Order: sequence, then structure tokens, then C-alpha cells
Amino acid sequence: MTSIPTSPPVILTIAGSDSSAGAGIQADLKTISANNGYACTVITAVTSQNTQGVYDVFSLPPPLVASQINAIFSDFNVAAVKVGMLANIEITRVVVEQLLAHKAKNIVVDPVMLSTSGRELLSHEAVSYCKEHLYPISTVLTPNLPELEALTELTGTKSLTKTTQKARQQLGCEWLLIKGGHSDDPTHSTDYLIGADSARSFSSPRIQSRNTHGTGCTLSSAIATFLAQGHSVEASVDKAKQYLSNAIVNARHQKLGKGHGPLGHFYCLKSR
Repeated sequence: MTSIPTSPPVILTIAGSDSSAGAGIQADLKTISANNGYACTVITAVTSQNTQGVYDVFSLPPPLVASQINAIFSDFNVAAVKVGMLANIEITRVVVEQLLAHKAKNIVVDPVMLSTSGRELLSHEAVSYCKEHLYPISTVLTPNLPELEALTELTGTKSLTKTTQKARQQLGCEWLLIKGGHSDDPTHSTDYLIGADSARSFSSPRIQSRNTHGTGCTLSSAIATFLAQGHSVEASVDKAKQYLSNAIVNARHQKLGKGHGPLGHFYCLKSR
């Protein structure tokens, strides 16, 4: 008897376009597709960038961003949303308004504030708006250590000794995933997932590779994909961490670009 294939869950990614295809919308498309989700996209900005840095940013008109979101929600059953680069406060407002209007669920927010090269990607005014309106409606918020320090003004977070429920409550999110890639531990990278009644750590050996462009985008879109598939938050983070580690390992020997190259997103397809 022939089985009827089921439709994959739909994951909407709202983010900027990366011309080198290592991060942003392009990394999200690869990640969601590699993990058996169907990716829909809303582009907030077009960036001119490569493996060495971000050189220019053109933000799309907010009404066009709103129109893209409406087009997707009016036609698809969106099971999860990943939010990345928002570019400015006008776009940020539009995104929050639309997510509320469409009663979006399983919202994973990667608070894209700075590029790896140090370029500011979101104004202080927009960050303040996110803290007040976007983060409180998110299921999972995924700051790295510098972002956490900037968002909460907590000190000592590089050792994570003072990271408690206070940070999650201050940001208003349901779950706070603190990424430990910037920690001082030379051998392991440890992420901390903090919920209302629980806290768990996810530790993995550090992988020596120059090809790490788009790790934050990849992790957050992978979490959204696994949430869309019905996994719990803890299981989604665990599976996303494993996927990210394998994607880094798979790209260790690639020579793409002169700087921080892209990940090997499709390693999991090689064994199928």
C-alpha cells in the first residue's frame, strides 16, 4: 500500500538578506530545508556583505515588510516564526504588530544587534522597543553573551555566574537561551536554557574552524523548525545544537571566501 506523503510544517523567517548566503535569510532557508521544514521568507533588509564583513545595508519600506507577512499568513498555516535582523524601529514595529494580528506561535527571536565585524545592525531605540514589545511575545530568545550584557546590563556574564531567572524576567521572554560561544572556556561551548521553572545547560566541545559565519541564524532557525515539528522547547534546543555542531564540523575544510566562511548546512542529506 502506497503511503501518502504529509506536508512539511511551515516556518516563516523574518530577516535580512546576506549576499554571501552564509547568514540571514539564506542560512535560514538552508537550515529549515535541511531539517525537513518548508521555509517562507520575509526580507527586512538587503545587505552587501561577504565572509569578511557587512559593507552596506538597505532597509525595505515597512509597508512592504507588512505586506510580505500578510501574504504568508493569509495563505499558509505557519507553525513557527524565526525573527532575525529587523534593521530599524519602523520595521520592528510593523513586525510586532503583524505577529500579534496573526496570532503567531512558536516565535524564536535572534536579537541581531551587531555584525561579527562590529557594525551596528539595530538602533538603541529599536532595541528598547524590542525589549518592551517583541521579546515578551517570544517563545525563545537567543542572545549571545555580549548581546545579553547589552540587553540586561548584567555584569560578569562571561562566566555566566550571575545569569539567573532575573535575566529572563527582565527580558520578558518565555524561554531564554544564552549562547556561550563567547565564553572564556577554551575547550567547551556551553549554552544555558532558562524557563519559568527550569534551567538546563547544553555543552559541546569547541570546534576549531574559521567557517562559522551564520551560526546564530542557523541555531535560531533550527530551533524554530523543531518547534514547528512538535518538539518541546528543551528538545528543540538540544536537536538544534546537535545540528549546528555537525554543520560546523562538516564545513571545517571548506575554502569559501577569505574570512569566516559558511557552514555545511546540508551534511545531513549525505547519508539519506
